[in-house]
Amino acid sequence: MGFGPVMLDVLGTTLTAEDEARLKHPLVGGVILFKRNYKSPAQLAQLTAAIHAVRTPPLLIAVDHEGGRVQRFRDGFTKIPAMRELGKIWDVQPHKARHLAQQAGYVLAAELRGCGVDFSFTPVLDMDYGQSTVIGDRAFHSEPQAIAELAHSLLQGLRQGGMHTVGKHFPGHGYVVADSHLDIPVDDREFVDIELADLIPFKQMISYGLTAVMPAHVIYPKVDARPAGFSPVWLKQILREQLGFEGVIFSDDLSMEGATVAGGIVQRAEAALQAGCDMVLVCNKPESADELLNGLQWEMPITSRARLTHMRGTAHAIGLSQLHEHPVFLKALEEVASIGMSNTELPLA
Repeated sequence: MGFGPVMLDVLGTTLTAEDEARLKHPLVGGVILFKRNYKSPAQLAQLTAAIHAVRTPPLLIAVDHEGGRVQRFRDGFTKIPAMRELGKIWDVQPHKARHLAQQAGYVLAAELRGCGVDFSFTPVLDMDYGQSTVIGDRAFHSEPQAIAELAHSLLQGLRQGGMHTVGKHFPGHGYVVADSHLDIPVDDREFVDIELADLIPFKQMISYGLTAVMPAHVIYPKVDARPAGFSPVWLKQILREQLGFEGVIFSDDLSMEGATVAGGIVQRAEAALQAGCDMVLVCNKPESADELLNGLQWEMPITSRARLTHMRGTAHAIGLSQLHEHPVFLKALEEVASIGMSNTELPLA
């Protein structure tokens, strides 16, 4: 059985019979984990092993684990600072900021891979315009070049730890005030204004080898009346053709308010897949997941299957106990801890 186009969540810290039945459905290709799925590193490793054992080839396992406010696993994991902290260091010591971004990516990836997680939905490539209610300090910076360079360094660290990258939220969620979890944001800017600012980090990260992209549930009416995640203009014409992106496109969560413009859950999934997404996410609503699995008919393209295969963790994972005996990792831990220090306390480099 190959990959299906749907990524779901599971109920708790161990797999239930209900979970296993869903995960065996041929439309399923991955699992996204949340805070409720975590008690300890050992428990997480057991859960991911159980998920991987459900199917052959194994399902992909992902998590939103960016740092700052968005870090699902905390006790037993290193506290990763918000990416904005790296942006603050960039303003004073750009070289140091790039180095610390690489170290943060390495620690983040190595710990997750040590517990069996394939990848995290990171980095955030949105620009900070000082007005978004959902992006805020998740963004590296307000300047596109700073975002691109810091995200590139984070990418290198993630690769060092055995993990691929997912840039979000294409083509940029930072300009709108509304939160697409709760509302349907509209960005009234002309395409050229987005192209000359928000698209720059995505363009550069694609050239650096960005593996996957997640589009925003935001409407850009000067470009298309549909939210970007349901728009073949944004995904096929701009992302694929104009920017030359060949990696995976994951939808954002189809349970979010910003996705409701596309209709019911089956219609949302169909719209996202037809627009160019390779895999769609349905989170925190088991009844919607069941409705989708019962109603969606979709033949997975060979290209999508091939792209998704590349999202597997790439390095031989080292368990957390072994990681904490590894001098390279211990050095990285020490340096990541310094990110919370004031800029005046940072050692010169």
